[in-house]
Amino acid sequence: MTVTVRAAAKINLRLAVGPPREDGFHPLLTIYQAISLYDDVTVSEADTWSVSVEPMGDLDCSGAPLDESNIALRAGRVLGAHHGVERAAAIHIAKGIPVAGGLAGGSADAAASLVALDRLWDLNTSDEDLLRLAADLGSDVPFALVGGTARGTGRGELVVPIEDPGTWWWVVVPNALGMSTPEVYREYDRLYPDLLSHHHLRVHDMAGVLRSRDFRHLGRNLENDLQPAALSLRPDLEQTDMDLFEARAYRLLSGSGPTYLGLVETQERAHEVREQLLDKGYTGIRVATGPVAGAHVVKYV
Repeated sequence: MTVTVRAAAKINLRLAVGPPREDGFHPLLTIYQAISLYDDVTVSEADTWSVSVEPMGDLDCSGAPLDESNIALRAGRVLGAHHGVERAAAIHIAKGIPVAGGLAGGSADAAASLVALDRLWDLNTSDEDLLRLAADLGSDVPFALVGGTARGTGRGELVVPIEDPGTWWWVVVPNALGMSTPEVYREYDRLYPDLLSHHHLRVHDMAGVLRSRDFRHLGRNLENDLQPAALSLRPDLEQTDMDLFEARAYRLLSGSGPTYLGLVETQERAHEVREQLLDKGYTGIRVATGPVAGAHVVKYV
């Protein structure tokens, strides 16, 4: 028997970052959105744990770990331990989300692995327990389960869905050289050493912005506190920002980078911008829409 679960990439429409807590994590207030870039995770019974990864299209998956450090495999072990189940599985990831791109592809894989193995082993884990296990695995994993558009607090793991009736079109511009999230946070701390309170951890009325269904209104409210730190480490990304500006897209760095996002009005316009950037030598550019569903079963054989 095999089970395949699809999980989506995430972006942060707004990412507000506070000073480090005692545990080393930064408090966050973010508005997540799941977009239509996907990883498909297929699990099957096996005597020992294994993980394999293959790209969808021309995606470079060379940075994806194939050992015990892979978060999808760790998710399987965590789920088994939660239920006292001593079983193993072969995990195969068909990857459409760029690796180390600030789009939470690893978190999507972990969420998909939890859902797939829960179905494979007929464990009937409660939603509450799945979310708790997800939070233990990583800050973005709970949102990968929930999908849609949601407000995240804590270190991002406390997720509450919010209404989002819009259909938003994104031009997703990856970068061949990935970025380390911890390094970006360290640079953020270096740039803002006097950040003593997190009173600024607030977002605009994003619920109202989203209800407007006006891409210009949303575009003017996109913001990422980590963007200055990422650009400090990677000033070459400023050219991508400029190229999206010249293409008349609203620009946003995705999470800790290096993927850039361009918000435009329609699918047709998104493909026009994609072609403009391809003509400038960019590669691997995707067009995506959001919001889309969280981790869900797509095949059960």
